[in-house]
Order: sequence, then structure tokens, then C-alpha cells
Amino acid sequence: MAAEAIEHPYYPIIFVRGYAGTDDEVEDTVSDPYMGFNLGSTKLRTLSNGRTDRHYFESPLVRLMKDHGYRDVYSAGINATDIDGPTSEPISPRSVIIYRYYDLVSSIFGEGKQVKMEQFGQGLNNLIEKLRQKTCSTAKESKRFKVYLVGHSMGGLVIRCFLQNEKIGDPEIKACVDKVFTYATPHKGIDFEIVGNVPAFFTLNSADNFNRKRMQAYLGFDGKAEEINSLDGKFDPERFFCLIGTNAKDYAVAKGWSSRVVGPHSDGLVRINSAVVIGRGDKKDTTKIGPRAYVHRSHSGYYGIVNSEEGYQNLVRFLFGNVRVDGVLKLNDLTLPKDIQAEQDGGKKIGASYHFEAVTRVRGTNWDLSRRVASENSTVFRKLDELFPPTGKKRSIPEYQRRPEIFTGFLSRGARVDKGRPSLGFCVDLGVLVPDYEVDGTLWLKNHYAGGYVYRDKINLEAFPAGSEGEDWVLRYGFDSVEPNGSSQTAERKPIDNGYEFRIPIVQKTPPGIEATLIVTARAWNPPPG
Repeated sequence: MAAEAIEHPYYPIIFVRGYAGTDDEVEDTVSDPYMGFNLGSTKLRTLSNGRTDRHYFESPLVRLMKDHGYRDVYSAGINATDIDGPTSEPISPRSVIIYRYYDLVSSIFGEGKQVKMEQFGQGLNNLIEKLRQKTCSTAKESKRFKVYLVGHSMGGLVIRCFLQNEKIGDPEIKACVDKVFTYATPHKGIDFEIVGNVPAFFTLNSADNFNRKRMQAYLGFDGKAEEINSLDGKFDPERFFCLIGTNAKDYAVAKGWSSRVVGPHSDGLVRINSAVVIGRGDKKDTTKIGPRAYVHRSHSGYYGIVNSEEGYQNLVRFLFGNVRVDGVLKLNDLTLPKDIQAEQDGGKKIGASYHFEAVTRVRGTNWDLSRRVASENSTVFRKLDELFPPTGKKRSIPEYQRRPEIFTGFLSRGARVDKGRPSLGFCVDLGVLVPDYEVDGTLWLKNHYAGGYVYRDKINLEAFPAGSEGEDWVLRYGFDSVEPNGSSQTAERKPIDNGYEFRIPIVQKTPPGIEATLIVTARAWNPPPG
């Protein structure tokens, strides 16, 4: 059988599973051909008539097969990536492959001994190299070969070990990686509320893989002082997506004790601020944070982040989508309540902290693309003096601190619910709230209600890509408080590299109020090579 041609953007996908601790968990893992990526979930939802109905998410594996024509690499009970020699059948580029690295640890398939992360990383290199051989029949095809890597939890660290450690793998094979997507990966390690970072002496079942000193070694930092979640310039952070879980409550491992000791600002195992990567993490590049989304899902289990519609939709839009949209809030003014403003006018020092909420949804769907709300501990948090630094300190506060990033998302023209409409529709539920004010270091409780919103509205956005209405991009918007679900106003537009920047005024005049600009950038994403 002749090899199939590589068709952008449908490259092979390699799934890399997370940590299996005990010997029993390892054996359960290796007994499953798909190592958990075939697991789905069922949940109830309320319909418009008041009746409850079931919603089934079949699993990322099944959905990739049904929606995008992918297939697995098993035939007659044999894994094609295990077969060597010219007589074996080629593998389709549109294939899903499970990296079975825990076979090395299993007492059934391996030696029953723990294996170092570096060996897992090298094994991933070897798998990609073999996959290229099996996929490409000519040297020309080999040059066009690309692969996507998708890791859950520790699987994301296996991927980073392969990509970042210069002592592991082949640079030519690393260059084959087009994009990386991680679900709930502890890129900064795992921390507990009492003991802090996982201690280095927790070597039982290789739990020290989540210790930051050990991570420095296998990620190839060699004792350098970069942030441990830095890609260290070894991979483009723009092509590395982090999906972050915010539901600690429903993580049932260890009868709920895991979520208790890790704390509420987590998915039950990985803290929210530990699940992101940055470009370098040194003075040369402190702000290059890769694309990310937040979903109210736990680390694993029935409410887990992998077996969720939200996880799947972010995955396929990042891999196959063609538009990237980002939103940041440029703040011009945050006015204070009248009585607190009077205290400031009288020379008192005012303190305040602000939470920026943002829930993004795609038109015609019943799931959130990203969800950051105060009740789930996932908002963008800023202090007043970070947003408006005192005179003389402005330069010491990075611009990204003063302009909170509200959302990042990927859209696909081919995934429109209403095929008759050329536009891409999405919305942002935007909220700005202030938990507390301080006057000269003392909480201000007079006329104060905790959790008060400075601003709250749903902003409806409808993007018309180039060619659909004239020759240039157009973004229309509307506020639910004025025109529910409408978008009749046209945003101010400015060209930028590979796209456009649009500006939407955000104003609440009555104090406490806000005067800001929502800056939405839309860029072409995922163009064909060449």
C-alpha cells in the first residue's frame, strides 16, 4: 500500500499520558491500548423545557476520528509503530499515536523498574523518527513531515524534556514538532500548601520528577537561574498551548486529600499559576507567555480536563484553526467610590486590588472556550499600584502588568455553526470587581459590599475575515446591556503584522467606574508551509 500524502494541517498527533504512581497504576496504564485518551464523560444539562438531558463527550480520540478523519495505528491487534522493516504497512499522516513510555516501567512489558525522565524524552525522539519513516516514502515527503505533541500532566514534561534538553534527541527530529498542547501540566512543578514544592527525596515511583531542582536537570537548564516554566528559547511559545484546569473540588484522588493539600487555586493537583510556560524567563524576555485557556475542570476523573468538550475544542482549534484572537484591556482610569476618593483627596494612601473576569464563548455552542471568574479562583489579579504606578515607578512595572490579558483563543472558519454566515462570532463576558479597598493600610468597610463590580457586561463580537465583506477585516461589536446578542457597531481598526488590531471602548462613568479600551487583535493562524 502506497504512503498517503501529507495534507496540512492534519499532521500525526502523538498523545503523551500523565503520571502513574504505584505499580498497580502502571500495570493498569499499560493494559489500555490508548492509555486513557479513549475515555469520555457524561454529564447532565438542563434543557429549555426544564427537562434534564445527558450530554456525552466520547473522548478526544473518538472525536478526532469522527470530526477530522483521524485513525489509530493498530491493525489486527498490532501496533504499527512497533513494527520495523520494509514489509510493514505505512502509517497515514492523519493518525493518532499513543507514546507508551510506561511500558518501560511495567513488570509485564518492561523490567519493572523506574526509568529516568531523560530516557522517556529520548524515547519520544525515537518514536517521532520512526513515525517519519513510516509516514514518508520519499525524501521530499520527509522534509514536509510535521507532528503535533499533546501531553497530559507529566506527559507535558516528557515533551519539554525532549524539546529542551540538548543532550537528548536529534535537532532534526525536534524541528519536526509543529505545535505542542498540554493539559494541566505542572510546568513549575507541584506544590503543597504545607511542605511547598515536592521534596527532592520523594524518589519513590519517581515523584521527584515534579521537584524543581530535578526538573532543572532533565529540562537541560544545567543550574541556570531561568524560571523552570521557561522554554529557554528552545521552542516558540506562540506554538505551545497550555490548557489550565480550575476545578479543585471534583478531583477525587486520595479521597479528596490531594486537592486539600494542594489548595483551591488549582485543578486538585496542579496550581493554576504553575500550568503555563513562558518564552525564556530571563531579562531578555520576561513577558512572552504562550497561548492558554482556563476551563472549570479537574486534573482527571469524571470531571477531568482531558475528557471534556472544552478541552477538545481548544485542542482542535489550536491545531487546525486559521484565526488567532487576543484581547487585552488598556486601562485609562479606575475611579474610586466617592467617600474613598475624598479620603485620597485628603492625603490618605489608598490601596485596592482588582479581579478581571472573562468568559469567552463561540456563537452557537453550549461550552466555554475559556473561563476565568472570581468564584473559581482563576481571574487576572492586579493591584491598584500595578495598574497605575506612582510617578517614578512606571518603568519598573512591565507593560503586561498594566494591560491585563483578558483572553486568547483560536477560531476556525470551517467550524461555523451557521454555514451561511461568513463571520466568526464569539463573545466575552467581562467583569471587573474590587474585593476590598484600604485607606492608610486599614480595610475600608463604610458603605462597602464585598465583591462589588466596577464593570460587568457581555460583549458580542463578530469578525468578518478579509474577502467576506470587502478586502479587509471588519470587527463589529455590541454590548448586551444595550443590544442583547447584537453587534451593530464597527470597531476602530489598525493594521499590524499578519492581521489587525481593533479597539472597543469600555466605560462605566458612575464611580466607582472604569474608562478603558478592549484591544482585540485578529491574526491569520496556521498558514500552509511555503
